[in-house]
Amino acid sequence: MANSQTAISDDVTSAYWNPAGLANQSSDMQIGLMHNEYFGGIAKYDYAGFSMRLDTAATIGISVIRMGIDDIPNTINLYDNQGNINYNRITKFSAADYAMMFSYARKSKIKGLSYGANVKIIFRQIGSFAKAYGFGLDVGVQYRTGKWLFGAMGRDITSTFNAWTFEVSDEMKDVFEATGNEIPENSLEITLPRLNLGAGRSFRISDNFSSLVALDLDMTFDGKRNTLIKSEFVSIDPKLGVEFGFKDIVYVRGGIRNIQQKTDFGDKKSITVEPNFGVGVRIIKMISIDYAMTNIGDSYFYSNVFSLRIDLNKK
Repeated sequence: MANSQTAISDDVTSAYWNPAGLANQSSDMQIGLMHNEYFGGIAKYDYAGFSMRLDTAATIGISVIRMGIDDIPNTINLYDNQGNINYNRITKFSAADYAMMFSYARKSKIKGLSYGANVKIIFRQIGSFAKAYGFGLDVGVQYRTGKWLFGAMGRDITSTFNAWTFEVSDEMKDVFEATGNEIPENSLEITLPRLNLGAGRSFRISDNFSSLVALDLDMTFDGKRNTLIKSEFVSIDPKLGVEFGFKDIVYVRGGIRNIQQKTDFGDKKSITVEPNFGVGVRIIKMISIDYAMTNIGDSYFYSNVFSLRIDLNKK
């Protein structure tokens, strides 16, 4: 559904989309797994999450995320001390980001209102050359009334800080200097806050068929981006998704996002969109499997997303 989940998420994955949604999960415990590949399988994204109700109002969760590129050739020692190429000197390394999120959500005394928060611990690593540690905080709310759903998610609300340290040997410094590259220094990377606003509505078409429509506005405040709505203060990327369900067993989903204006070599401007579609199946009462094809039409190849959810003691 093109990531339009801020208002409608209500399961273990809400820890990522909007932690307030954890309070609306339909079972006492949930386990979620997801695998995604980008750029024709070069980059891999993996997620695992667990959530558990504490009582009728409160839910906690823990999630682990890895986004990485593996088996990157390290050619810094390609030449030996005689200036000869020696391919046996090529090694491989990984560049990966890891995040662990601890989530808490609670239903308010106001009917239909829930709120939640994430505490994020981040570790980033580039082989043995560089690493960073970071910390961040997300907060979210959801409000449900009748068939309408509303949500807001503040991501990295305090800004997320990543402190980078580099381990550069004297040999590597010599190579950097000989090739005209800067020698990296310890630094602090800051991720600025962003705001997601969402709304959705469910429809009962017949006894067997249902539908759900959702709209998200992804708002960033780090300068003008190439989004549909943009200014120096805020850039807004709308995301629209729709789902059709059959007997609450089979779901067909679609959406559009990443609406951009592009300029070709002839200075001709055009509007491009990124469609997504997927299907979901509830095999038995406690197991659901989903597949989505995303980034369709992107010049960097489409992505296949596979996910699994297990419900324990489903209501």
